[in-house]
Amino acid sequence: MTLQLAGSQPSPASLEEAGLAQATLEPERLPSHQGARRFLIQPAVRRPVPLLFGLAGPSGSGKTYSALRLASGIARVARGEIVVIDTENQRAQHYADHFKFSHIDFAPPYGPMDYLAAIHTAERSKPACIIIDSLSHEHDGEGGTLDCVTAELDRLAGADTGLQQKLAAAAWRKPKAARRALLSGLLRLQSHVIVCIRANERTRMAREAVAIEPVDMGLTPIAAPEFLFELTASALLKAGAQGSPTWSSALPGEHAAIKLPRQFESVFKGSGPLEEGHGELLARWAAGEVLPAAEQSTRRSPPKRRRTKL
Repeated sequence: MTLQLAGSQPSPASLEEAGLAQATLEPERLPSHQGARRFLIQPAVRRPVPLLFGLAGPSGSGKTYSALRLASGIARVARGEIVVIDTENQRAQHYADHFKFSHIDFAPPYGPMDYLAAIHTAERSKPACIIIDSLSHEHDGEGGTLDCVTAELDRLAGADTGLQQKLAAAAWRKPKAARRALLSGLLRLQSHVIVCIRANERTRMAREAVAIEPVDMGLTPIAAPEFLFELTASALLKAGAQGSPTWSSALPGEHAAIKLPRQFESVFKGSGPLEEGHGELLARWAAGEVLPAAEQSTRRSPPKRRRTKL
């Protein structure tokens, strides 16, 4: 990197090389009040939206089978095929006798841009629902984001451990940009999407200095938090659950895997495995319908105030 003498103006090339960006606009390029961006205020209305539904759980919890059942119900409403993007060594095809779907065999590497290419391939057929089984390989699979960070750190610092520590944050720059591109691509899809996410039992050291025992995190999703944040809803399937979701947990990791917005509480009321009927209701809501139970709840009269005796 070229060093600049004190008092001299750094060149754009040197700023780019150092990973810095100019923080201010040139005065003549600042937007005037007359040319400022304008926005429109209008009444809020429900519009059709694509679903991004998550299923998190360990091996054997029923993620793939449950995803296919939900997708079959979604397809009844959305009118289209189901496409499975399979990173699990073609295991989704074990259910080809029970469900009708198209299949994409997704082998390593599992980088974010590889996922995006697979998603674009699936989207070409305009399917009713795309199942990604699983999203976890994007994080810690062969050639996934963690591998990309390690490769970038080796490129920047080589075997120098001291330099690796200094450049650890810089090594995340390109992989994070690729991950943002994948997330943006997911959010722009017109098809409904179900993502299966692996989850493992985890613990972490307590933050309190006086604590000795590690904190039980429970089943923790193996995925970047930004993906979990964007899910429309997500269910936790525990080991041996056979597709019956857990909708409440005090354990931090499991709490992060569960997302049940108020509008879907009526959809998943009661116990039992996830099934096609749940998928139909989700697709109807996504199409803009008011679900019957939700409609009734909006018509309830407000609770009467209790009179306080004087």
